[in-house]
Amino acid sequence: MSPLHERVRAVTTRIRERSAGLRADYLQRMDQAHGRNATRASLSCTNLAHGFAASDATDKEALKQLRWPNLAIVSSYNDMLSAHQPLERYPELLKLAAREAGAVAQFAGGVPAMCDGVTQGQPGMELSLFSRDVIAMSTAIALSHNMFDATLCLGVCDKIVPGLLMGALTFGHLPTVFVPAGPMPSGLPNKEKARIRQLFAEGKVGRDALLESEAQSYHSAGTCTFYGTANSNQMLMEVMGLHLPGAAFVPPNTPLRDALTSAAARRASRMTALGDAYLPLAQTIDERAIVNAIVGLLATGGSTNHTLHLVAMARTAGIVINWDDFSELSDVVPLLTRIYPNGSADVNHFHAAGGMGFLIRELLSAGLMHGDTTTIMGTGLAAYTQEPWLSPDGLAWRDAPAVSGDTEVLRPVSDPFGTDGGLKLLQGNLGRSVIKTSAVQAHHRIVEAPAAVFDNQGDVMKAFKAGALNRDCVVVVRYQGPRANGMPELHQLTPALTSLQSKGFKVALVTDGRMSGASGAVPAAIHLTPESLSGGPLARVQDGDIITLDSYTGVLEARVAADAFAKRAVTLPDLSSNQQGIGRELFATFRAAAGDAEMGAMGSM
Repeated sequence: MSPLHERVRAVTTRIRERSAGLRADYLQRMDQAHGRNATRASLSCTNLAHGFAASDATDKEALKQLRWPNLAIVSSYNDMLSAHQPLERYPELLKLAAREAGAVAQFAGGVPAMCDGVTQGQPGMELSLFSRDVIAMSTAIALSHNMFDATLCLGVCDKIVPGLLMGALTFGHLPTVFVPAGPMPSGLPNKEKARIRQLFAEGKVGRDALLESEAQSYHSAGTCTFYGTANSNQMLMEVMGLHLPGAAFVPPNTPLRDALTSAAARRASRMTALGDAYLPLAQTIDERAIVNAIVGLLATGGSTNHTLHLVAMARTAGIVINWDDFSELSDVVPLLTRIYPNGSADVNHFHAAGGMGFLIRELLSAGLMHGDTTTIMGTGLAAYTQEPWLSPDGLAWRDAPAVSGDTEVLRPVSDPFGTDGGLKLLQGNLGRSVIKTSAVQAHHRIVEAPAAVFDNQGDVMKAFKAGALNRDCVVVVRYQGPRANGMPELHQLTPALTSLQSKGFKVALVTDGRMSGASGAVPAAIHLTPESLSGGPLARVQDGDIITLDSYTGVLEARVAADAFAKRAVTLPDLSSNQQGIGRELFATFRAAAGDAEMGAMGSM
């Protein structure tokens, strides 16, 4: 392991200093909450009787005696969504393994799990971002009974893992282990899927061809295999030391996955105050773990959604990060993977080529990650340079491959795909935003063109279909921030904008909304802060204004004289249609209370 890279050290130090007061307060609260015995010992007899009334005789007796730890299972299981369907079997596996380890496990609560793939371009997408905070609160409710000594978090996708971690961090005096489900088998190649989507956007194939393509891509139980937010979540849990080593991308419903699931319960039982290796979540998630998460995101070309979610997760632990931290680390972290949309391979190919063990070892060897973090294994991050396997004696770990099995998918630090992490901060007279460049070709990374201004994505699609965007243009989509309409992803626009780019036009997107975790080849300045509804300058942009987006120098500017720009009147569009229907009425408080994107767009928390 090499000495820590100076940039990594400097950013970590800055985060620690910036966070000192909040972090100290958080740790003090967690220490005050920590009991030295079974948590349920604080309950009255009536409280406790309610807590074990439905348990079988063996568990009931153990819970009465206060000898065995009690593990809370908090799950996002539902059987509509492929990523969460495998979780149906997990509680029984976890309960059995807990008993074998001298512990009880109870299903403490479920959390909602919505899918951006289902709601993309639909009104329901306007609930998506805030579902993260609902999940966090649901996790806290599940743990609020004070029956539990550790938490087993079962979740996978976009908002679910961040929400689970945020909720668990409010109970940071408890140990926490994340238990993933794993990806579905590889389906239709990603290049072919993208090709069909673009042809459909251009009207060259019908809906039947598009649906068949999508059905061949998303075809089985397990997580979608492209490298969007869901699989970025799994990477993050691994580099932050919250998974068992190598657990992220083992397929569901396999002997190895079941063995890892059972081992998670055994490990959690040891980590409790009643076990022999007490390790609260508050100690696992510190400034070093958060920096490792940012580095992992950059090295893999991960989801832009984590410029929101990582900020929110860190803040819940009393740690303050911002987009400067991402951008400065991006300058020195090389891109080591090519996984769709940054390449044609999927996460199964990445896993087969060497996966997380290879990746983490490379980053540690270059001093780009903190190796001395506290992980659930009770050791540093070096344990995560190994991969699990089923030996003749059962579950075991061995060193990850020394050489990548496919250098078109996974490379060493000495021969990266790119010298930077492909995520940049953009700033100028339009505010601050982020851009993902890892999938953007070099000649598309600077765009200067007239603005085509829209207040919703539906109008963009109408203009595209009418041929009104067949020109050099910067498509501006505003009033898409958390306070305006919940900050939906605008991935529906990707095929249309990609089509324009493929015709030779210079095209970019500028928005105070989100793009998908699968942000791709079109340069997109997203999460623009402050958002339009909060007085952000994007509200003053007019059709025809020349917009400069330069992802090399980090500039995002409207080329308009400062005095004239400041004096422009702003006409607020009618946003009433974003405030009702599909449950949006229930989220008015979230929209009103939402912070800006750079602070994680945290709603009611």
